[in-house]
Amino acid sequence: MTKDLTNADLENFQSAYEKTPCADVIARAVQENGVTAASKNFAAKANHDHVFSVEVETGKITNQKKSGRCWLFSTLNTLRQQVAKDLKVKDFKFSQNYDSFYDRLEKANMFYEKMIRLAERDDDDREYLFELDWGDEDGGQFANAATLINKYGLVPKSVMPETFVSENTSELNDVLNLKIKKDALEIRKMKKAGKTEEEMRAFKLEKMKEVYRMLVYAFGKPPVKFDFEYRDDDNQYHIDRNLTPKEFFDKYVHVDFSDYIDLTNAPDHEMYKHYSLSNQDYLFEGEHVTYVNVPIEELKAAVIAQLKSGRAVWFGCDVSKDMDRENGVLDTDLFKKGELFDIDLNLDKAGRLATRVGECSHAMAITGVDLVDDKPVKWKVENSWGEKNGNKGYFIMTDAWFDAYVYQAVVLKQFATDRQKEIAQTKPEPLKPWDSLG
Repeated sequence: MTKDLTNADLENFQSAYEKTPCADVIARAVQENGVTAASKNFAAKANHDHVFSVEVETGKITNQKKSGRCWLFSTLNTLRQQVAKDLKVKDFKFSQNYDSFYDRLEKANMFYEKMIRLAERDDDDREYLFELDWGDEDGGQFANAATLINKYGLVPKSVMPETFVSENTSELNDVLNLKIKKDALEIRKMKKAGKTEEEMRAFKLEKMKEVYRMLVYAFGKPPVKFDFEYRDDDNQYHIDRNLTPKEFFDKYVHVDFSDYIDLTNAPDHEMYKHYSLSNQDYLFEGEHVTYVNVPIEELKAAVIAQLKSGRAVWFGCDVSKDMDRENGVLDTDLFKKGELFDIDLNLDKAGRLATRVGECSHAMAITGVDLVDDKPVKWKVENSWGEKNGNKGYFIMTDAWFDAYVYQAVVLKQFATDRQKEIAQTKPEPLKPWDSLG
């Protein structure tokens, strides 16, 4: 046998195709409608009713639009319920734009610091190239949101509303990354010229002024002080004058982010271990991106316990898999692509992570669960894609989809087991930036 494909090989492939039952019929269906539509399983719709035995009261859905801020939206969605209840304002919303401004500012600062640290590395060094590629984008983690909020506070949406750019970040991403990567080359030149770390850091601060100006142009100037003015659901007027964003957070949002634990289910990693992903930390002080790796049943038990207490749960998943976006359904039985091609396309969770077929690509909030004989059968999900998807923006997630595609959930420590809390106190094992959990 040769390494190249031969004419005999091609004839053999064609012969095998001709022997496949209904091959031309299936080919016409796929060519006309695409793989997804041709493989859709109508029978799966029978299990998609919006009835849940446990539900958290929530307001109207939010919309991140064309931005990668799901992690921030879902964090603020889990926080706003308590504020809405305390203030008696059902549809209270925080300003995502306010914290987005400082998110991008802090990411730029950390990028420059990494370029200073890696300035002596070879041009083809793996870590240098990874960080260069990472740049300053708008994705993130729960721990990033917690650290930003602790440092900069929060403001209501009315105080710093969205702009065109905050809702459509691709153009800013392009120009901002062009700018900081150009500066990265200057930092490397400075290192080769014998400049000190302090000289490079002085250069960084000059360039951070330019980043700040770019962000003000794009997102608006973040408020230093503001008046919190609103009418509650009983039409009563309220005003709280001259608040800083930090004062607003401390006064109205009763949360201690150190009370949370990030549980993950990554079967390609050792269970019952504590891991850290330091390359995703971009503030030097505060909460860090760490995971306690546990079996999926333990992760679900913690989520259910928190839901029963009346609190929503931040979670990360691979949302693009087996999803019907228009109808708001996440179901492993939605599409039969393996049957369509008569090929075994089953790959377990560990295999998907190991091959990078699977990834934690999106964050949302779990706001309900349907328990039958104390076993979950489906989950209610608050997304941040607006009201036109699903049931006014809310999705249904089957329990099988949870098993297959949910990778992490952030819960209060009171709902974690003693073993999980003990593991969270151990020194985490650092993961490489290019790890499957990255």
